[in-house]
Amino acid sequence: MFSTPVHIAPSPHKIFLRAKILSIGSCFAQVIGQQLQENKFDTFINPFGTLYNPAALFRMLHQSINQMLPSEETYLVREGMHYNYKFHSDFSAPHRKDLEAQIEQAITSTHQFLEMADWLLITLGTAFSYEKVDTQLLVSNCHKMPASHFHKRMLEVEEISLRFDQLLRAMDAFNPRLRYIFTVSPVRHIRDTLQQNSVSKASLRVAVDLIQQKHADKVFYFPSYEIMMDELRDYRFYKADMIHPSEVAEHYIWEKFASTYLDKEALQFIANWEKLKKAIQHKPFHPESSHHQNFLKKTITQLQQLSNKVDVSQEISYLEKQLK
Repeated sequence: MFSTPVHIAPSPHKIFLRAKILSIGSCFAQVIGQQLQENKFDTFINPFGTLYNPAALFRMLHQSINQMLPSEETYLVREGMHYNYKFHSDFSAPHRKDLEAQIEQAITSTHQFLEMADWLLITLGTAFSYEKVDTQLLVSNCHKMPASHFHKRMLEVEEISLRFDQLLRAMDAFNPRLRYIFTVSPVRHIRDTLQQNSVSKASLRVAVDLIQQKHADKVFYFPSYEIMMDELRDYRFYKADMIHPSEVAEHYIWEKFASTYLDKEALQFIANWEKLKKAIQHKPFHPESSHHQNFLKKTITQLQQLSNKVDVSQEISYLEKQLK
C-alpha cells in the first residue's frame, strides 16, 4: 500500500439513475457535476457561476427558492460592461437590461429545478468572504474592483452553520424530500497564502461537521478534500499549476463518490454506458463499409433499449446521420 486510504462509510441513501441533482459551489462542483452529466444523470451545474464561500452560496439558493431578484446596489459597471456582485463574472453584458435578463433566467431555472430536485451537492471552496465597505453587502465576486472597496473577513464556523439552518428551514418548506451532500474543495486558494488556506479549509470542515451533526438525517459529507490530501498526496496528481487536481485525481475522486452514493442500478448503467460511449466515439477507417454500417445499427439498437431510462436522443441522432 502506497497511500493512507480514506475510509468512507456506505451512504444509507443512494442516488438513483433518474435523480435530479443540483451541483453548486466552487470550481470542483463543476468536476463532480460534469461526471454526473456525462453519465446521463439529470444534473444542473453552478447556475450562478462559481461560488466560493458558503454565505454567498446559501444566499443565492435562498433567493432562488423565493425567486428574489438582486437589488439595485448589487449592480456595477466596469470597463463598459455590467456585472452583479452576487453573480460570477460569467454573468456580464454591455447593457444592464441584458444582464438582468440573464440573472432572471438563472434564478427562475434554479427555482424550477430545485422544486423537483432529489439531491443538492454543495462544494465549499473558502471561508473567506468580502463585503462592500460602503454598503456592507456580502459579495460573491469582486469583479476586479479595487481591494479598498472591500472588507475581507473569515466567516465564523457558527455563522456558517446558522446560515445553513436558515436555508434548510426554507428548503424544507419548498422541497422537503431534498437531501444534501457537502464536500470541501481540494483546490488550494493560494491567494490567501497556504497558511490561511489551511485555516479556511479547517473552518469549512468544522462547520460542515457541525451542520452534519445537527441534520444527520438529511446532510452527508463526502471527503474529496481528505482524499486529495491523504490518498493522493503527491504532486503527480496535480495539474501543472500545482494547485488543481489532475484529471487522474478527479477521476479517482469521482469513482470514490460513485461507489459511495450511487445505487446498484446506476453503477451498472455507468459500466454499460462506458462501453457505449466508446462505440459512439469510434472513428472508422471505412465509414461506408458494411461492417461499420452494421456496427452503427447495432449501437443504435443498444441505445434505443436505454431510452426508457435516460435521454439518448442526441447520441441516436448522431449515429443515424452516419447511416448510408
